[in-house]
Amino acid sequence: MGIYLNPGNENFKETTKSNIYVDKTGMIRIMNQFMDSGNKYVCISRPRRFGKTIAGNMLNAYYSKGCDSRELFAPYKIASNPCFSEKLNKYNVIKIDMNSEYQNTLDKSKLLQKLTRKIRAEMANAFPSVYFDEDDSVAESILNVYAATGETFIILMDEYDVLVREQVSDDLFQEYLSFLNGLFKSDTLRPAISLAYLTGI
Repeated sequence: MGIYLNPGNENFKETTKSNIYVDKTGMIRIMNQFMDSGNKYVCISRPRRFGKTIAGNMLNAYYSKGCDSRELFAPYKIASNPCFSEKLNKYNVIKIDMNSEYQNTLDKSKLLQKLTRKIRAEMANAFPSVYFDEDDSVAESILNVYAATGETFIILMDEYDVLVREQVSDDLFQEYLSFLNGLFKSDTLRPAISLAYLTGI
């Protein structure tokens, strides 16, 4: 279990312990239908406090290899669906909260380099038999794993638009566009991605 690669289910578990929790696990069935299809890149644009982050945490708890969420989902609607066990905790998940990364990075110009380095380090730890170059991007690191093992990834990115809202420098913005294009517009990487879920305002 890592911070970025295959996180645990603690965030969603906290949500389910709230005084009021509305079961939205039916969304998992829809995401399962999108997986490994032409519609596997999903972007949700909704106002703040609309439940986007909670949904991302739910998807992470369901897909991530970093936890066992069978009992956590047992009381909810998805558990009775025939697709429930098929994909439960069987995927490599990369989960990124871009707002948190931006706010917690003191030198904004190094935001993407630091984020890439942290994700690559977790991937190298999780896949010790796979070679990672110290200059590999996140996309290249995913390709390294896919080429060596055939394992695919799910990318969950919350508040992907934070750099637009914060009106960052043009250099950082162009670097971020390259980061996103490398992940979501690469035909080479596409077979290695089973699902992407992005949220923004």
